[in-house]
Amino acid sequence: MPSHSPVDRFISELQAFSRPRIFNPWADFDRANDFGPQAPAIRRDQLRRYLSERIGRARLLLVAEAAGYQGAKFSGIAMTSERQLVASPSLLDSVYFDGPKRRTSRESVRAGGFTEPTATIVWGKMLEAGLEGREWVNWNTFAWHPRGATPLSNRTPTPDEFSAGQPALKSFLALFPKVPVVAVGEKARATLEELGVAVVAAVRHPANGGATKFREGIEKVLERVDR
Repeated sequence: MPSHSPVDRFISELQAFSRPRIFNPWADFDRANDFGPQAPAIRRDQLRRYLSERIGRARLLLVAEAAGYQGAKFSGIAMTSERQLVASPSLLDSVYFDGPKRRTSRESVRAGGFTEPTATIVWGKMLEAGLEGREWVNWNTFAWHPRGATPLSNRTPTPDEFSAGQPALKSFLALFPKVPVVAVGEKARATLEELGVAVVAAVRHPANGGATKFREGIEKVLERVDR
């Protein structure tokens, strides 16, 4: 893909972001947990292919809060875990993106690769509902990983961090003009509302016991959205 493509420009914008206590999956190398210094480049490539294959095809955007350490921190893709990407070849292998898929964490840290409950629930529900893998896009209102007390922990972004991340969120939405937006969780809903982004629905975030309500919410959304 040419370096001047909208997706490449967007990934460059993500890559350039830097703030204290924020891990940038597309720029930063986690010496303790990444398998090598090429990890950020792998995550950029995976995100590039994921987004590029959904331009002009996506019918729904799922926008949650922030990248998690078991998901986008190592896969480079929101609400997607590296274990999903590198699972044994199956009929689901092509739902993420075409071409090679690699983990970026050390095997000594997590033998089978990191797996995120939210990612499993989101992908499972959307595919079960009959959507094809490229008919929706996962993203976060704050794209990067706010690290907690350790690199392998999460925290809620601060209001200042949410504000600093808004230009990238606008850039993401510009890649998918007129595609309906679903807010996943209250934080996402509030951030999108602050930006003046109209959402077709706000559903419960699947974490912390919210899986059933998330699934029910998605069912209602899909009844309303033309597929």
